[in-house]
Amino acid sequence: MDTIVEPTEADRAAMEAHRARYEALKAAGTGAAPLALPPPTGLAEAPLDPARIVARETVPGGWYSTLRLARGEALRLIDTAGSGAAALFAWNAADPSERLNHADTVKVQWTTRLAKGRVLLSDMGRVLLSIVEDTTDGAHDPLVGVSNAAGTLAKYGPGTFRNGRDNLVQGALKLGLSRRDLAPVVTFFAPVIVASDGRFAWGEAARQAGAFVELRAEMDLLLVVSAAPHPLDPRPDYAPGPIELVRLRTAPVAADDPCRTATPEARRAFENTDFWLAG
Repeated sequence: MDTIVEPTEADRAAMEAHRARYEALKAAGTGAAPLALPPPTGLAEAPLDPARIVARETVPGGWYSTLRLARGEALRLIDTAGSGAAALFAWNAADPSERLNHADTVKVQWTTRLAKGRVLLSDMGRVLLSIVEDTTDGAHDPLVGVSNAAGTLAKYGPGTFRNGRDNLVQGALKLGLSRRDLAPVVTFFAPVIVASDGRFAWGEAARQAGAFVELRAEMDLLLVVSAAPHPLDPRPDYAPGPIELVRLRTAPVAADDPCRTATPEARRAFENTDFWLAG
């Protein structure tokens, strides 16, 4: 039987001091950000210009795709039916040991709400992708992760049902990588809500047919996108919607680009990125 060791008064005082320091840093980090972030994109805004399109494909619900995205290009993810989820993972194409870090993406920006104006960070403190358009106002999931074979079997019963984890592994293999190169993902169009008690909830009302997110590559990237159902999706039958992937050309980035300037944390991450690119 394990022995439970109660914290001493000194331990409690130290924990309270750490908590106070954390809250002060969080307040400083989040105080200006909501004023600096751009508003969400309307469904009728930012229409696709055919001249910008490099390639497009539709990932059937439950399946996956891989692609290479050049620096300065963008990827628009479209939830065409309003019932899809797009779990995304990214690597630096020049050095795949640098990869998406969902934990730093959340904690460095002091938020789980990855809305327009936010960025996705690597484990080297650099910017992989910038969220330049988002119709959902941040109704995405950087915390829960993807489904796996055991959970899919328990939820939907026996059948040929694909799951997110296997999709990501197969995508990594197609890119010359392996399961060891994977880490937790960010899932777009997965409206996960974190309640005040820390529990996860599902905000189905935030889903909408035609919703889209556009991600601008800040370096050359390898990507895998899985359209398997999110683990918290309450729908009892296996019927994930398709996700359309549109690869786009983008205009040169302005010095006052919102993603680069919205927060001190983003500015530092872009400085790290620019320094690496210059080297």
